[in-house]
Amino acid sequence: MKQLPLLLAAGILLTAPASAQTAAPVPKPVAKALTKVKPEDIKAHIQYLADDRLLGRKPGTPGYQMAVDYVTSQLKRFGVEPAGEDGGFTQRVRLRRATTKPGATITYQPTGGSLPLAPAEVHLYPHPEQPSSRLAPTGLAFAGYGISAPDQGYDDYQSLDVKGKVVVIVRGAPRSFPSTVASASQDQTLLVQTAARHGAVGVLFASARPVPAAAIAATARPITTTSVLGADGKVAAARGFISGSGVGMTGTLSAAGLQALLLNAASDTATVMSSLRQGQPAPVALRGTLAASWESGYQDFESYNVVGKITGSDATLRQEYVVHSAHLDHLGVGAPVKGDSIYNGAHDNASGVASVLEIARLYSNLKQKPKRSVLLVLQTGEELGLLGSAYFAARPTVPKTALVADVNTDMPTIIAPLLSVVPLGARHSTLAQPVEDAARYLGLTVEEDPEPDQNRFIRSDQYSFVAQGIPALHIKYGNRTPDGKNNLSEQVQKWRALTYHKPQDDINGTFDFEAGKKYVQLNFLIGYLVAQNPRRPTWNPGDFFGQRFAQQP
Repeated sequence: MKQLPLLLAAGILLTAPASAQTAAPVPKPVAKALTKVKPEDIKAHIQYLADDRLLGRKPGTPGYQMAVDYVTSQLKRFGVEPAGEDGGFTQRVRLRRATTKPGATITYQPTGGSLPLAPAEVHLYPHPEQPSSRLAPTGLAFAGYGISAPDQGYDDYQSLDVKGKVVVIVRGAPRSFPSTVASASQDQTLLVQTAARHGAVGVLFASARPVPAAAIAATARPITTTSVLGADGKVAAARGFISGSGVGMTGTLSAAGLQALLLNAASDTATVMSSLRQGQPAPVALRGTLAASWESGYQDFESYNVVGKITGSDATLRQEYVVHSAHLDHLGVGAPVKGDSIYNGAHDNASGVASVLEIARLYSNLKQKPKRSVLLVLQTGEELGLLGSAYFAARPTVPKTALVADVNTDMPTIIAPLLSVVPLGARHSTLAQPVEDAARYLGLTVEEDPEPDQNRFIRSDQYSFVAQGIPALHIKYGNRTPDGKNNLSEQVQKWRALTYHKPQDDINGTFDFEAGKKYVQLNFLIGYLVAQNPRRPTWNPGDFFGQRFAQQP
């Protein structure tokens, strides 16, 4: 027996606008509310959030607090209930900026006639919990990409003993992996987690290719990382550090350093990289030992996530939540580009925040709420490594098991008409169906990612929810264009080269606010369909992410 379409299962059956190719049902009140989205309202939000007065919305600054106050006032205006801590709209996020102090000691003790390893070839990351750190003389092992994925038919750790050793890995993934799986497999936190699971005490991320002199000079500067502290003072969220994992040392290894270690083991970089490129693990037991001692300095400061709630209409399902998320922060004030030093972040991500705020307005125009409740979460620290979302997803202000899905919006890139979309992550779960239904209703086509090498699935906040076992997606533009050339990704690449993470990303840049309207309608409708459906979203059977991160009850 064929499964009923999601919209029928959700009890929704009405007609679609004339622009849709196939009738897709949406209730009349919802259809009416969708028509009330106004491009000028989207523009107004972006104009405020990207104003020079906010100085780039860097976490921990008065400009970021102005952004928090603005979105809070807008949520209140739309009748959204507070869902933060202590009955308010905010969740405090305690951030720690850690820096490796000068004077670190790194000693490689070769075995027999082994080649030396210059201390300058290794750069250590700061330890975010221990001001003074020490690694006793420890063996090393090369673990290829550092991936252990038997379900994908690949394991760099097979037959390799790394217990009590420092693991050396290069970043990459087998070409046979699907793009999102390849992206996730290169996530620094997952790589450290995998090394820890195999008993390693340290991880060095090695470069397989020599880097230019300018880049070498840059690596000579102290390494800085940012993490989130829990109430116990331990790290609650970080990229590449897991509190209590046993991996106490992480850092980088130069291409020359990697070559020396491999030559000492009767191998070389060309040999191992050739095997890896062919999809064959290339584990190598390295000779010699590595020892290190280093100190870390800290700068602690506070920032905030903003959390609002729209209570569902079903007495039981209202205890579950569909999340609409977007990051509120940007880069602050930095190096001048063409005479401008304020990184306003109009597209990245004032536009995404504007989308979430307009979703709130949509719900304010909808008398009958969906069955499930909806959370609107504006997160801090995305530019610092998805930190605000990682903290919220792991320690939400509602019961963690009540989070059923996340619909994230990050830099929707509203520079051209939106005719097709790429739902990053949706195909790993039953979220693919509401995406198809909502897109069909709005006359949009759904495409595969035109730029899979960008690894966007793990580079935005939806991945923090995925890492907690919560199905999530991120809608990006597809390739369709009005002129039929269908090369939007090429246009975006040119635009991004001039604008992305630059002061030129301000309100005076290129915008298509009608495309912004379509994003609001699409993301709202996806979330509404999930909230209305009695069936909770699930990972597809045997899915990579479902197997690794399935949420525990």
